[in-house]
Amino acid sequence: MNADNSELQELYRDLILDHARNPRNFRRLEDATHTAEGINPLCGDKLRLYLIVDANDQVIDAGFEGSGCAISMASASLLTETVPNLSVTEADACFNSVTDRLTKQSSNDTAPATADLSKLKALDGVRTHPSRIKCATLAWHALHAALNHSPSSATTE
Repeated sequence: MNADNSELQELYRDLILDHARNPRNFRRLEDATHTAEGINPLCGDKLRLYLIVDANDQVIDAGFEGSGCAISMASASLLTETVPNLSVTEADACFNSVTDRLTKQSSNDTAPATADLSKLKALDGVRTHPSRIKCATLAWHALHAALNHSPSSATTE
């Protein structure tokens, strides 16, 4: 690993720790139009995602509550910073892009151009730790479930 790559990995590690220790949008949205629970039974991560979607199918706000490991909480925090101002279709495309990026060898980005997923590159390191992939994708599975009004909890299993 060269010095530049090492510095980049340290920046990503710091970003994950910052979001885990100081999660953004860690709050219940009382007027949420879309919600979903996410559960990772192997790790014990559990969260509830709240979205406010307007009449034009635009995500206006996102929040979450829950508990879990640093990766899970950081990923949920990053999600809530990513999806506001996206359409429901664009937000769901982010689910596909992030989960594909973390679970497949290919990092073929299918995210809409309107979505800034640059901070989410911090999660790329989990690909080398298969047991942590489910932690990183939990909030995104909850997003997909919320956007599609799934009646059951989102799970990583």
